[in-house]
Amino acid sequence: MRILILTHRVPFPQNGGYPIVVGNTIKGLIAQGHQVSLISINVKNQSDKVHEPDALLSKISYTEYAIDTRLTAVEFVSNLFTKNPYNIDKYYNAGFEKLLVQNLKDNAYDIIQLEGLFVAPYLDAIRKSTRAKVIYRAHNIEHLVWKRLARQKGDPVKKWYLNQLARRVKRYELEMLAQFDGIVAFTPQDEDAIRSYGISLPVQVLPIGIDLAMYRPVTEKTEPTSLFFLGSLDWLPNREGIEWFLDNFHKEIVDGELKVKFYLAGNAIPEDFDEYEVPGKVFIQGEVDDALEFVNSKSVMIVPMLTGGGMRVKIVEGMAMQKCIISTALGAEGINFADGKNIMIANDADEFYHAITRCMADEEHCRTIGRNARLLVEQQHDVQAVTQGLLSFYATII
Repeated sequence: MRILILTHRVPFPQNGGYPIVVGNTIKGLIAQGHQVSLISINVKNQSDKVHEPDALLSKISYTEYAIDTRLTAVEFVSNLFTKNPYNIDKYYNAGFEKLLVQNLKDNAYDIIQLEGLFVAPYLDAIRKSTRAKVIYRAHNIEHLVWKRLARQKGDPVKKWYLNQLARRVKRYELEMLAQFDGIVAFTPQDEDAIRSYGISLPVQVLPIGIDLAMYRPVTEKTEPTSLFFLGSLDWLPNREGIEWFLDNFHKEIVDGELKVKFYLAGNAIPEDFDEYEVPGKVFIQGEVDDALEFVNSKSVMIVPMLTGGGMRVKIVEGMAMQKCIISTALGAEGINFADGKNIMIANDADEFYHAITRCMADEEHCRTIGRNARLLVEQQHDVQAVTQGLLSFYATII
């Protein structure tokens, strides 16, 4: 089968949720003997770090096209009076569309898979250029992310703006979803949301798949009584969640009863987060060279998600690394967890505090949760089994 995957960002290096999902999908399809092409929008890179070329590139046909997604103040204001939301419109580029159309004319694909809503503006051009079936993978229900963000805001102006954006994204999202040949969702909750809007297309729920051979925990290298968060802070739900955690627990970690060290790592951490750093207590590390080595070196992962949607790649990876994870129920959405067995669920500051103190007081309890988490991932998140489910879904669509 010849498959084209379209992304709104370059998935290399695979150091965040979206790149990891795309990269593992491609690896799974190649392992099953299929030909994969990848076309990616390359937006302005915020990191000056130089990465080695990914080995996956030698196994696929890969094309990227640079566009500038920044909006001027005039464009931002004028977009408020147009139909489509600015955060989606900014990914449309006539030059990229021309490149995509030419690629479709030069290649006979069986399946074209759009990874998320931000490449949906190219659906009309795709339909005009090929007879291939077009699949949409819903990394989350986009308008619900903005709606949940609005609920968390106390500032009435910000709340109004985010609600306006959520309504516009919803209108666009529902209009686009109905035009695909099939939809892949990561969680049953997202499938339920899609169905609740009257969309009758075929929908397949497939969890995040990972290559378990890459995840080799070495417990002897793990620092005891250490908490960590790993994630990109250019995604608003991540930033909001970690700000909430630091606002509630920074003083307790530095001067209070929580005898732990806290490490914050990931991409796009704002400079003002340096103010949280306290020698020997709170460490703001930024982007790390080896994410799995970093995860292995710390004992307890926190996922204080207050908004967002879809399935969190970092939780699946943390489970694969036998981490004890403390997460909100929303953060663990879509994962078949059992609270207290393979994860610890905490939905407010008091519950987070009690979960952290339990972990620090009972290391064996944490290790047991980590071992159970690894078993869950082995049973439900192996990339080859997930890929086979994806291919079976393709077969029903073609």
